[in-house]
Amino acid sequence: MGPHPAVAAIRLAVRRVLHDVLTEFAEQTERTGRAPRAPHPELAEAGTGRRRPALPERTDTPLVLVACSGGADSMALASALAFEARKLAVRAGGITVDHGLQNGSDARATEVVGRLTAMDLDPVEAVAVRVGHDGGPEAAARDARYAALDAAAERHGAAAVLLGHTRDDQAETVLLGLARGSGIRSLSGMAAASGPAGRYRRPFLQLDRQTARTACLAQSLPVWDDPHNIDPAYTRSRLRHEGLPALEKALGKGVVEALARTAQLSRDDADALDTWAAEAGRDVRDDAGRLECAKLHALPPAVRRRVLRRAAIEAGSPAGSLFARHIEEVDRLITGWRGQQAINLPGRVEALRQGGRLVIRQS
Repeated sequence: MGPHPAVAAIRLAVRRVLHDVLTEFAEQTERTGRAPRAPHPELAEAGTGRRRPALPERTDTPLVLVACSGGADSMALASALAFEARKLAVRAGGITVDHGLQNGSDARATEVVGRLTAMDLDPVEAVAVRVGHDGGPEAAARDARYAALDAAAERHGAAAVLLGHTRDDQAETVLLGLARGSGIRSLSGMAAASGPAGRYRRPFLQLDRQTARTACLAQSLPVWDDPHNIDPAYTRSRLRHEGLPALEKALGKGVVEALARTAQLSRDDADALDTWAAEAGRDVRDDAGRLECAKLHALPPAVRRRVLRRAAIEAGSPAGSLFARHIEEVDRLITGWRGQQAINLPGRVEALRQGGRLVIRQS
């Protein structure tokens, strides 16, 4: 008898990602003539407070880490990684991040480390972070978490870090983007691969949350339900427990699946527009590299605004602080020119029109 259908589903999803990682690892090795080097032994244990045997200077197999909170999604992911890695030329490890936002969070992190170690994952570590306040509690925690995961991946020389985001998480992300009115890129949700060189992989984006939980039950895996996930003080929690159920009640079942499809379609469109804008950004400049207003005006609005956004970021405006309203104001220098003054953008960047040219520079 084979594994439970939910267990089979999560393993298949992880197997596909591991095959991608192995293919990319082999291609990189072929290009460079050698396997990527492992981290220095001392760096590999930074922040753990533990000493481990020295790692070899280089390895012929890629290391894949799983980011595990102890919840059902990430525990299911960790178990699937542990199972599949044994059958492939892949080393598997795990990282848990202690945000320090709840009493006993350090003890829970220690428990997760024990569970991952029992799965024969290696290396395994818990990383404590300090969560700031910028952007609100959810955004601040996310920023701290990804910073810790990036640092861990660098320390251990990981080829990839697996994240347990499911189709339900994708649907929530699309709705949050819709509420912000941020445009098609925001509606694209989470990519299957993102981060530096596609470091972060999300094998479960086509699987629902219940499949992951069922897989944990079928394997008798203990899971921890984060109370923040049901706390109405958090926007995503309200959306999960109030917003999406209300939509399904009004529109019928299938809302989550439809939103996930919307994310993929939006991502395809956004990727195509970004490619077009990258090419157009070169064509609308004069010999001195300055943006020509007449050529910008001839572009479709969606392409033109992408060109303007890219130019603002290149001039020093932080991408995370540059919103649609900023780009719309800059766009009016092209489409509604009436002698306006310079537009101030985040990062002490200004945009102004001079002699038929659009100048975007540090002020």
